[in-house]
Amino acid sequence: MKGDIVYSPEGEEIVLVDIGLVELLDNPVVRVWDVTLEGHGRHPWHLHHNPYVVLSVQGADGRMDWLEGSPPRFISEYRGGAVYRPVSPVHRLTNLTDRIYQNRLVELKDLGELLPEPFDIGPGDRSVHGEPPGPNLPDGREPVIDHPHVKVWTVDVPRGEKAHLDLDQQPHVLALIEAPDLAADPAGGVGYHEGGPLALTNDSAGDRTWFVVELSYLADLASVLNGVQP
Repeated sequence: MKGDIVYSPEGEEIVLVDIGLVELLDNPVVRVWDVTLEGHGRHPWHLHHNPYVVLSVQGADGRMDWLEGSPPRFISEYRGGAVYRPVSPVHRLTNLTDRIYQNRLVELKDLGELLPEPFDIGPGDRSVHGEPPGPNLPDGREPVIDHPHVKVWTVDVPRGEKAHLDLDQQPHVLALIEAPDLAADPAGGVGYHEGGPLALTNDSAGDRTWFVVELSYLADLASVLNGVQP
């Protein structure tokens, strides 16, 4: 957690930062962060205590370095893509491009900090640009990730129109891809829905796209924690 002290293999003292830059939402189920890095910016050493979903608002190429010295991991994220990740050792993230990188990072508390030890989700999942994991849904949602634990879609809503989503009864996290300025909207376009039908209204001056994240593991959390797929 922020302020915790760890040590590099060379003995250097490292003070950890939060896993995100700005906290957008925090409730008993999820915690959602903004992570924005300017061109060639870096998010310093930090440690995840919860499995998490990364929703890419502005994509870029990046590099993850591990404090314990493992080889770096290179990533390439695109606008509208998503990643489902397990907890991992202390690391930092560097934006390798000249453009801004931005995401919404969704921590899943029931699979992490609310347990004696974080749940091992395995390798997780990652979307592939141009290769959706299934067909569009009748309500207009386009699939991004289809994992037994979490499902991610995007949905386009033209200006002045409304999308009626037929969501399942599990909780959902919603996040605008056209991320608003945090000074105007401290929640950064992020919301939480308990489940069931939802109307998304676009009363802005332009078209909008939302991420819709279903927390599928909550349909039967006990079975998931016991290794049974929901």
